[in-house]
Amino acid sequence: MSARVGGSRPLLNRRLAPFGTTIFAEMSALATRTGSINLGQGFPDTDGPAEIAEAASRAVLAGLGNQYPPGPGVPELRTAIAGHQQRFYGLPYDPDTEVLVTAGATEAIAATLLALLEPGDEVIALEPYYDSYAACIAMAGATRVPVTLRPHAGAFTLDLDELRAAVTPRTRLLLLNTPHNPTGTVLTRAELAAVAELAVERDLLVVTDEVYEHLVFEGAHLPLASLPGMRERTVTISSSGKTFSFTGWKVGWITAPPELVSAVRSAKQFLTYVSSGPFQYAVAQALRLPDGYYEGFRADLAAKRDILADGLAAAGFEVFRPQGTYFITTDITPLGEKDGLAFCRALPERCGVVAIPNQVFYDDRAAGATQVRWAFCKKTEVLEEAVARLRRL
Repeated sequence: MSARVGGSRPLLNRRLAPFGTTIFAEMSALATRTGSINLGQGFPDTDGPAEIAEAASRAVLAGLGNQYPPGPGVPELRTAIAGHQQRFYGLPYDPDTEVLVTAGATEAIAATLLALLEPGDEVIALEPYYDSYAACIAMAGATRVPVTLRPHAGAFTLDLDELRAAVTPRTRLLLLNTPHNPTGTVLTRAELAAVAELAVERDLLVVTDEVYEHLVFEGAHLPLASLPGMRERTVTISSSGKTFSFTGWKVGWITAPPELVSAVRSAKQFLTYVSSGPFQYAVAQALRLPDGYYEGFRADLAAKRDILADGLAAAGFEVFRPQGTYFITTDITPLGEKDGLAFCRALPERCGVVAIPNQVFYDDRAAGATQVRWAFCKKTEVLEEAVARLRRL
């Protein structure tokens, strides 16, 4: 027998060893094997506007972006992103120095954290959290400090005292996600003002993941960068995938002051360098779609939210009806269940539906042990069939 390649040391970098295969890969494979309805991973089952797909096709045929585009992103898209921030939030950004295009929001998160963190730094993140946060913080050699959103009166809420207590002299930045995946929480103006006050007081950097900015069903999305003292210390991340239903195009971006953009670009150039050339031109057009598109998109997802939320409640789950995103978190305790991971692994065989156990989004697995997440960014008839199947439980 040949010696092990690489000797006795594990092949996988120890910082990534705790992560392994994602739960999304496992559950999607289970959906395929069992022929189940996949309400696990958050991608739509229909494409976005035909005119935007046609814009991408025209770009390819016209030779726009088929070769390496500019490192910061094509000027047309950077101008459109700056225009979007001004149009919706009154936030002016210079497209040449304060906008950076990335390979989706995931690369934006990775490049930002790799650029801004060093070993020994602490990062406060709201728990449960999108799984790439933990991996990117680990790759940067920093330490993750979770602050848990806790269920209360049908929603998940942020304890501002707990947030303040989590800050130490080693805290480098706050990593904030609102609208929040997986809970659907949308932080209020008062909560964001308290976060801003804390960031200014302790001179912290803030990274905000706002990819669900156009999927707020109750209230309105408020970028943290719009609050006093925050623009100069905030990296705002968003993307086209969730808003325009072209998740495979992987076009994301950051907006931030020039010095922060420059730092993030220094890391980003050694990740993908550039990506999605022709799609950048199409997304530039998408960002200029009229208000009616955004309103219709939100109304469509709100109706789908209600179909799935009502169906889950009828099936016996405790339902936390989301204020934003296209995910619903439920509690399985009323069904007599205690282990969300075991429940989700058994669910496809029991009724032909796939969901995601929230405990994988927690450092404190016990806090999310009975929570399960469902995606409702699917065709109405798919959601209705899923609801019918869930009645078998």
